[in-house]
Amino acid sequence: MVTPGTTPGQLPAVAPLITGMLPNMFNFTAPTQFNPLVMQPQAMTQQATRHARRVYVGGLPPTANEQTVAIYFNQVMAAIGGNTAGPGDAVLNVYINHDKKFAFVEMRSVEEASNAMALDGIMFEGAPVKVRRPTDYNPSLAAALGPSQPNPNLNLGAVGLTPGSAGGLEGPDRIFVGGLPYYFTEAQVRELLESFGPLRGFDLVKDRETGNSKGYAFCVYQDLNVTDIACAALNGIKMGDKTLTVRRANQGTSQPRPEQETILLHAQQQVQMQKLVLQVGGALPTKVVCLTQVVSADELRDDEEYEDILEDMREEGRKYGNLVKAVIPRPDPSGAAVPGVGKVFLEYADIDGSTKAKVGMHGRKFGGNQVVAVFYPENKFADGDYDD
Repeated sequence: MVTPGTTPGQLPAVAPLITGMLPNMFNFTAPTQFNPLVMQPQAMTQQATRHARRVYVGGLPPTANEQTVAIYFNQVMAAIGGNTAGPGDAVLNVYINHDKKFAFVEMRSVEEASNAMALDGIMFEGAPVKVRRPTDYNPSLAAALGPSQPNPNLNLGAVGLTPGSAGGLEGPDRIFVGGLPYYFTEAQVRELLESFGPLRGFDLVKDRETGNSKGYAFCVYQDLNVTDIACAALNGIKMGDKTLTVRRANQGTSQPRPEQETILLHAQQQVQMQKLVLQVGGALPTKVVCLTQVVSADELRDDEEYEDILEDMREEGRKYGNLVKAVIPRPDPSGAAVPGVGKVFLEYADIDGSTKAKVGMHGRKFGGNQVVAVFYPENKFADGDYDD
């Protein structure tokens, strides 16, 4: 119905049924021109920028669904400071192709989509995922819509990524190191990795609330030629009760290698492990490991407590290899000096076991004390000589 005095094609002013409600709800403050044939600005902007706001995420685990992907990317975008379009969630929509294990994640702004490019290689439900531009991304058109590169001030370390390792490099030489014992310090992990060469970037991922290690890290070597050698050498090595998983961050599973290359890399592994042992301990490896700062003399006086400690050390020692013997010298009841009191000696059937024990226990904390692990001469151990 058109009331008298109303121009054709123009909506009349509407008297609200409930005073003060409808004007606020619909914002009808004045007569408004409306043409249904013209696309509204917001819808036009959304459609025109969609190719620059979408992100391709590949390598998803089978358990992923639209909700978990959206929640995860909302959290990590907030954690790195990537939300630039104001408060609220960055993700508008998620489409998943379960057969091919990839998703398209639509962000609310072009700038936030560009910031998401820095998340390449991030861990999602235990798997490193690829974050890329979709195939319909048009760089020339996108350049006029907003930033095309991630903000350089993003806090990537908050989610376990190394600043500079993504974006420009797109993550091909970034290494994922998983299965680390939780008690490994940042210095120990770096020392392990740097036995193959100096690092350009490194991050041991830690819990934001507790500050404790989450058991995985990322690194990039200065010499990119050692990337595959380091992965092959360290992958599968047992550290205590855990097994290391070391691979390129954008590689879901290890690729099969020719037999000759595998043999070569295995030999390289032995050389580098030997180098690591020498670098950490400064002594030639033996089958016997000596641990100091593990127990005190007072703890060894009581027979029952002594047996408990001895059994605990046997159980711990067996995690690294074939443990032959564990010896913990006890103080003399008369007060006479006894060599080796306060030390723990672990004898293994082979050097492989003792090497893993030394690397795994060195720097670990027992009762608040940081353990020092060194190799001990086999002849002195066989003679019962536990003195320095």
